[in-house]
Amino acid sequence: MSVSFSVLDLAPVVSGGTSAEALRNTLDLARRTERLGYHRYWLAEHHAMPGIASSATAVLIGQVAAVTSTMRIGSGGVMLPNHAPMVVAEQFGTLEALYPGRIDLGLGRAPGTDQATARALRRSPDALSVDDFPEQVIELRGYFGADSKVTPAAGNEPPIWLLGSSGYSARLAGLLGMPFAFAHHFSAANTVPALKLYRESFRPGALDEPYSMIGVSVTAAESDERARELAMPQALAFLRLRQGHPGPLPSPEEAAAYPYTPLERQMIDSRLAEQVVGAPETVQKEMDALIERTAVDEVMVMTQVFDHADRLRSYEILADRLLARRDVEEWAGNRGQGR
Repeated sequence: MSVSFSVLDLAPVVSGGTSAEALRNTLDLARRTERLGYHRYWLAEHHAMPGIASSATAVLIGQVAAVTSTMRIGSGGVMLPNHAPMVVAEQFGTLEALYPGRIDLGLGRAPGTDQATARALRRSPDALSVDDFPEQVIELRGYFGADSKVTPAAGNEPPIWLLGSSGYSARLAGLLGMPFAFAHHFSAANTVPALKLYRESFRPGALDEPYSMIGVSVTAAESDERARELAMPQALAFLRLRQGHPGPLPSPEEAAAYPYTPLERQMIDSRLAEQVVGAPETVQKEMDALIERTAVDEVMVMTQVFDHADRLRSYEILADRLLARRDVEEWAGNRGQGR
């Protein structure tokens, strides 16, 4: 396997917990997953969500970069319509200057919040249309140019990714020759069509060849039953979000005691079916099948569980099953080629 594995973190705030605890857990998870061999660590921008503490994404990226030394650290992503492109260029130019060769700038076109919060972020009553996004991307990239007067962005451009959950960003990433990350954990049914569209649309640009990554929700534990128990809280949190009642990540006990209607139970089962949930053998089998089906270059793993120790253990299990095997196979391949 030549596929790399990375981490997507939303800095989850759990029921009864605080944002400060969530942010400390993020720093701890970054340090530990770096030691386990994960390739990059991305933080996601969401706003006015009681269960997510990663809203000040650029600030948190700097903190994570400061406590790590080898992983690439970036945004998964910055929701560009929420910000003036020049401000994003200044922020990520600063990060690249401080941590050269370690910063990624992933861009999305969704607001990452409700419309009222989006208006507050943009300080404008006018909503941006999807047609504005390509222009924003091009404007942003221009600020990193050597002849730019925007300091410290000029000459400090990190790799820029486009993120998406549909074909729109897939096609745009292909046409601009940029790396593309698809939110499989959010829109599993669209994964393969979007990746196909990206590869078919690709024209050399920032990259000579297409490079794709998918975000996957993974919960690994010692048994299938335990993994499903740990995965239920984030499924319930997603259900509440869909119903317009976002909140902190509930505990397994709260998720087990929740009085699901038949329709809600169906939604939960559907949500879990799109994830990789199970014992080590189950996780390895399902991940191998997903990689084969999508032919991606990289998998970014998001694990949302209530207890921080269980979260760490899930990443450890995945590393034991997939990262260790990848390293052995790469070593064998290099040895066979005399390198």
